Amino acid sequence: MAFLGRTFRWVLSAVRSPVAPLCRTTARSYSSEPTKEKSVPYEKTLQQEDGASSGPTKPLPRSADVVVIGGGSLGCQTIYHLAKMGVTNIVLLERDRLTSGTTWHTAGLLWQLRPSDIEVELLAHTRNIISKDLEEETGLHTGWIQNGGLFIASNKQRLDEYKRLMSLGKVYGIESHVLSPAETKDLYPLMNVDDLYGTLYVPKDGTMDPAGTCTTLTRAASARGATVIENCPVTGIQVRTDDFGIKRVKAVETLHGTINTSCVVNCAGVWADKLGKMAGVKVPLIAMHHAYVVTERIEGIQNMPNVRDHDASVYLRLQGDALSVGGYEHNPIFWDEVSDKFAFSLFDLDWDIFMQHIEGAVNRVPVLEQTGIKSTVCGPESFTADHKPLMGEAPEVRGFFLGCGFNSAGMMLGGGCGRELAHWIIHGRPERDMYGYDIRRFHNSLTDNQRWIRERSHESYAKNYSVVFPFDEPLASRNMRKDPFHQVLTEQGCVFQERHGWERPGWFNKEGPAPVKDYDYYGAYDHRKNENYKYNKLLGKEYTFDFPPHHDVIKSECLSCRHGVAVFDMSYFGKFYLTGPDAKKAADWLFTADVNKKPGSTVYTCMLNKRGGVEADLTVSRLEPGAANLPLAPHSDGDVYYLAIGGGVAEHNWNHIKTVFQDQGFRCQLADHSEDMGMISIQGPKSRDVLQEILDTDLSNEAFPFSSHKVVNAAGHQVRAMRLSFVGELGWELHIPKDSCLPVYHAVMAAGAKHGIINSGYRAIDSLSIEKGYRHWHADLRPDDTPLEAGLAFTCKLKSSIGFQGRDRLEKQKEEGLKRRIVCFTVDDKVPMFGLEAIFRNGVPVGHLRRSEYGFYINKTIGYGYVRNPDGGVVSPDFIKSGDFTLERMGVTYKAKVHLKSPFDPENKRVKGVYA
Repeated sequence: MAFLGRTFRWVLSAVRSPVAPLCRTTARSYSSEPTKEKSVPYEKTLQQEDGASSGPTKPLPRSADVVVIGGGSLGCQTIYHLAKMGVTNIVLLERDRLTSGTTWHTAGLLWQLRPSDIEVELLAHTRNIISKDLEEETGLHTGWIQNGGLFIASNKQRLDEYKRLMSLGKVYGIESHVLSPAETKDLYPLMNVDDLYGTLYVPKDGTMDPAGTCTTLTRAASARGATVIENCPVTGIQVRTDDFGIKRVKAVETLHGTINTSCVVNCAGVWADKLGKMAGVKVPLIAMHHAYVVTERIEGIQNMPNVRDHDASVYLRLQGDALSVGGYEHNPIFWDEVSDKFAFSLFDLDWDIFMQHIEGAVNRVPVLEQTGIKSTVCGPESFTADHKPLMGEAPEVRGFFLGCGFNSAGMMLGGGCGRELAHWIIHGRPERDMYGYDIRRFHNSLTDNQRWIRERSHESYAKNYSVVFPFDEPLASRNMRKDPFHQVLTEQGCVFQERHGWERPGWFNKEGPAPVKDYDYYGAYDHRKNENYKYNKLLGKEYTFDFPPHHDVIKSECLSCRHGVAVFDMSYFGKFYLTGPDAKKAADWLFTADVNKKPGSTVYTCMLNKRGGVEADLTVSRLEPGAANLPLAPHSDGDVYYLAIGGGVAEHNWNHIKTVFQDQGFRCQLADHSEDMGMISIQGPKSRDVLQEILDTDLSNEAFPFSSHKVVNAAGHQVRAMRLSFVGELGWELHIPKDSCLPVYHAVMAAGAKHGIINSGYRAIDSLSIEKGYRHWHADLRPDDTPLEAGLAFTCKLKSSIGFQGRDRLEKQKEEGLKRRIVCFTVDDKVPMFGLEAIFRNGVPVGHLRRSEYGFYINKTIGYGYVRNPDGGVVSPDFIKSGDFTLERMGVTYKAKVHLKSPFDPENKRVKGVYA
């Protein structure tokens, strides 16, 4: 076969035939219609060879506690885990046969190491279920093959990424080895290692069989009382509106009857969007063609590990005495018209698209050049905007859960996600921090925006095998939400980050504007690639695990704040008003701190789930009741609270609060004014001098103390000023009506000019806040962390008699002692750390860093992580103080100093305006 000037002799055949050369001179046609032939490489599938039956395989029950829709990996794992947790009145409905949608043709690879501690845990559970638990439970073999995994590095950055994974794996007891090219050749003799920098070998990775796994899962679930019904398409979801106006699942309709239920789980894969529409639920995923080919027999390939050559964007899966070859291309085919009749079906493979994987595969295993092709497999898969699944209860309808959008990783993540989804359904929240998969991670304005879904899903697909760098940003679907300062900050060199659809300042480039352009699909689909794209070039300079080239720029922003004054645009924050007859009751129950202080007070607090885990941290300001002065104050005859919440998690917070209202029956209103106000934070020792010139109020400590707020005039415009800090300095936030934002900003900058005021971004905030010991939610503070573990006991009103959600769990934990606690580490060596570095106490792994930044004021790398006792005992302050701690970064160990208090201003003098 001719390809890029080289001749690759592959046989393109769907049947087993002798190897023969074939030179392709014309493009092979592609059809969106399914092919009829069975081309997958498995010994068996669950397709009925004699034709599907005309009706359901079992009678439909009248009612069920839970109805799972979709008999693929996630549906089978979910019903299995629900049954295992004691829910027996459950039904799985599959429109055709189990696995018939996308699961039946999946490659079934399982890699244990990922750049996420949560994903490592999810994968570990899947592996345990498939390799051990199911076989012990049922006596059936799932088809698990432990042949190991090999990650290929062709450059230093890639090998650095693998070394990060190796260090994290030590925390979880996952065996892995960094191999030299020569050692790699010894392990895999057929591999070309001439262009290798090194490899990462994980001996206990392996391969799963879709049919064997799903059959065993459903048999185990059925043995516990679950009902699995095939050949039963769902035609509708009935939704009722209760007395409080809340939409709830009522029933599932099929061609063969209706099942009354209050809980539906959407595990319908590429069909999940259609199922969501039946209930009025938005499911932001898109279907694409995803392909691999299976070779003829290769002598000497037996027992070789599976291979991922990320830089070539190709994987090689061991298939007995052959290989499956696939990958992720920059120009995948979208399946825009998803067919309801598509079952055990495949598309014709488009060789013009797939050939980009062949070159990489032949380079890595040269014997493939003389090997024929036994079959081609091109099927549909569902993909999402960030290449993460969609899980959790839908915001639109209570009782409608999502378990879809798995981006070709449904088999690999299925066990862990099935368990978490089952826990979610039964207890209202998962056990682990699943925010990265929670549908509520996306703002509601984006989840039905087709441009955003398509562009982001494409970019995530095309970059799936890219190195995961700590400061990367998407290029797709940018500028979706812009605050009033956007243009003026762009002109001043702002390099923006994207969060929740918002453009927020990252850092300020001293070489002029670097605007974000419209997405070019990386030149695919005849799009003209963006030329002279300064923003993209600046991102590219950050593609390193060393300090970035603009390290000194961020240092300057940080130290200007520490020594002088800086202004931060924080307009993307969520801004909610809580009012209503039960507002005080709701505030008492929702917030860990006592927020019912006198009007004019502002309190930092947490919100917890029922297990005591932190669902959010935020500030709550109590307002005076009175007439509306929107957007600065709503109308209220009673208690009224203003909630300021990190913008990247505003949707999550909104839904958490609304869910508590519904579950507790609180008569409250929650109003979102996030788009109606901007917000700038002026911080530093000189902030009072700057603001006193433009605010018409006394800013002294006595007149305007820390944690208080007032509506004041700023350069002739009404704003709400709050004396708060997220960087550990004297400072104020100004919450400004949208139309007043620019005049107030210009007045601040004019007044600050003689004090050397500068713009600063969130990269500086990240450094300044970790230096002060302030938490970042979803980093060193998550739903699986309690305030006691996180060092936030001061936010909890445990000395009062006021009840709040999760209080009982905190009291029990306080009585029993902490089994883990957050600890601050500093390293004298000038090395960057980013989180996931392993923590060792006396040479034994006891945790990993959740978050790490460089602290420019103390001139050290700072990291925060949760330390556990390897014996399972209490982690006391003495346990921490008596240990000898080291941190492992990319396989290299560094001596660390441990701190139980922030190493910067531990007495909190600076936020109170006390400077030496």
